[in-house]
Amino acid sequence: MPVATPEVYAEMIDRAKAGKFAYPAINVSSSQTINAALQGFAEAGSDGILQISTGGAEYASGPTIKDKVTGAAAFAAYTQVVAKNYPINVALHTDHCPKDKLDSFVLPLLAISEERVARGELPLFQSHMWDGSAVPMEENLQIADELLARTSKANIILEIEVGVVGGEEDGVSAEINDKLYTTVQDGLRTIEVLGLGEKGRYMTALTFGNVHGVYKPGAVKLRPEVLKEIQDAVGEKYGKEKPFDLVFHGGSGSTAQEISDAVDYGVIKMNIDTDTQYAFTRPVADHMFRNYDGVLKVDGEVGNKKAYDPRAWGKVAEAGMAARVVEACQQLRSAGTSLGK
Repeated sequence: MPVATPEVYAEMIDRAKAGKFAYPAINVSSSQTINAALQGFAEAGSDGILQISTGGAEYASGPTIKDKVTGAAAFAAYTQVVAKNYPINVALHTDHCPKDKLDSFVLPLLAISEERVARGELPLFQSHMWDGSAVPMEENLQIADELLARTSKANIILEIEVGVVGGEEDGVSAEINDKLYTTVQDGLRTIEVLGLGEKGRYMTALTFGNVHGVYKPGAVKLRPEVLKEIQDAVGEKYGKEKPFDLVFHGGSGSTAQEISDAVDYGVIKMNIDTDTQYAFTRPVADHMFRNYDGVLKVDGEVGNKKAYDPRAWGKVAEAGMAARVVEACQQLRSAGTSLGK
């Protein structure tokens, strides 16, 4: 079953942590980007994670409909069907969900999974993210604790964010300043509230200067050693090596060394969106420029159907994005590690 069961997803994470590699978590918003991500994972021989944001889910439901739950459910259903043809496993995840969108995104999707599990079926998604970075720390953890009680019963992994990611994504923005670095005290408090897994499994996005989007060199000051400091301090107190399953947000444009260090310190999931968006669009721009008089009916001519057929430029777009997914798998060391190998 290419879409991971809860048990397979847990095994994926355990293997990544033990083997010091991480899975690319690719943001998708259409059937084409889903196909591209699956192709990339298969070519790399890597399992992976497909995720959809609130904005991506709105778009997937239809640009004039903008129903996040409908779009997310359609994404899950489509992936369940097409992923069967690929020799890798993928987990389905919902990306950043701030407080004002919980009631219209994560909570309805969680309710769907609870109903499915009650019928003896698998949950619709394997993990959900609660983004409490914009609310006070204690409120963030209180909401996370409430969500964890529900996700654990539905065999779903919760993802939380402890700290602030700079830049902007889906309307959630933050300045680039010292608040972008999670502290040891934040890590200790997280364990005090959410536990070490006995209350349910969760992944944690600790921030170390992360910024959404892409910036010129020098604009973003990543300090992966922050992750090590927190893992070591919390691990020493509780007698557990690398107690956190870490998530790397805002990774576009990061250096190979920064990515490698983060994985060494316990990152098992890295979100990739901006880079794959560009990798998808760049070949389309090339196609349009090279076939200008074919994709357009210039000077009263009829154009070239083979050039403006959406499948023509769609194929090159998917191939470009798939290649970027392969690159991500190689950087994160997940290439060739698929459970199917």
